[in-house]
Formats: sequence, structure tokens, C-alpha cells
Amino acid sequence: MGHAPPQSLLARPDRGNAWLYDTARKDKRFRPVPTVHPGLAQWEQVLADAANAGAPAVRCDPLYLGLEPSSGEMRVLAAACGAARMPLLLAVRLEDGRQRHPNDRVAELPAAAVRALIRSDSGLRLIVTHADRAFIEEVHFGSTPEEARRLWWDISWIWGPPEDHLAALLDTIGFERFVFGTGQPLRLPETSVAKLDLLDVKREARDAIESKNRQGLTS
Repeated sequence: MGHAPPQSLLARPDRGNAWLYDTARKDKRFRPVPTVHPGLAQWEQVLADAANAGAPAVRCDPLYLGLEPSSGEMRVLAAACGAARMPLLLAVRLEDGRQRHPNDRVAELPAAAVRALIRSDSGLRLIVTHADRAFIEEVHFGSTPEEARRLWWDISWIWGPPEDHLAALLDTIGFERFVFGTGQPLRLPETSVAKLDLLDVKREARDAIESKNRQGLTS
């Protein structure tokens, strides 16, 4: 679990991490994913705290934090996450453009920025959420096989039937690269469950998407 967007977009998003850790401790099903802002002082301690707390990943949405996705700060964060074996999570977008407030003018994360980030450090593992089929294919097929093996995608923004974008991606990229995600609280979680229910895949693939890929990613 991570911050809902209003918390993650504060000028000092790391100040909400204490609340996040406390909330996650209240239910064993919850795992905290704290926000790291590499443009602020002492962000290295935020990363260390996440590792000490057993967080499965840290998140950083650079454009929402006023950072260029390919900036020096992001490359330094990528290297630090790689050294700490801490996966870095970032979102392409946080909600459908049709429901965004007129004052919310933050651009979507470009595919080129993800490719540049994954190749900036050979130890970095990236989890990218809210990406659609075109975005995933642009990054995956524009990366080397070694880089692609360090990328995981959540299914929250991938169309299921009748377009069957998810089924096509599982056939071309492989179920090993996908993890379960819902996009809550700005998307209905039932949608992601329905996508899997309507897929004609083996139990092995569904188990991998629902939990095993994530377990392997954070082990």
C-alpha cells in the first residue's frame, strides 16, 4: 500500500511515511510503499528507513514532485535503489484525464524516460503502474532483454475483453512481467479482478500475476 495521490503530492511527501508505516502495521496484509523525493535533503535516510521497515518497494512520481524523469536526481535514486536491492515504483499517470481537475496540468510519464531510467543502473528494478498496452510495448521492445527482465508492469490500466490487450501482452511479453494492481482509490478494484476472471490462461499464470511475481521481485 502507498499514499493516496493527495498525500504523495505534498511538498514534503516523506512526512506522510510515518503514518503509512503505522497504518500498515495494523493489518498483516498491508505492506508499506513509502514515497522518496530525491530532490530533498536526507532522502537517503528515507530509503534506508524503507529497507529497515521491510518495505517491498519505494515510490517516486517525478513529474508530480517537480522533477524531470531523466534528471540527475532520478538517476542517483535509481542507483541507490539498485544498490539497496529496493524496487522503485512509479506511475505513468494517476487518474483518467477526463476526471482530472483543470488545475492538474502534470504531464504523463513518457516511455522514453522509463527506458532511460532502467538503463541508467544495471541493478535497478522498476515497477511501472497505470501503463497501457502501447506504453508497455514501446518500453519493452525498445529495451534490451536484460533491461526488460528488470521491468514489471501492473495490470490496472491494461484493457481486458473485448479488446484483450492484456491477453495479447501476456502472449508477446510473458506473464512473468506483470503484477496485480487496481489503481485504488481512483479506479474500481473489481475491474482488475474481472480482467483475470475473463482471461483464458493457466492457473500458473494467474497465480504469478496475483502474487508470485511480486514475491519473487521483493525476495
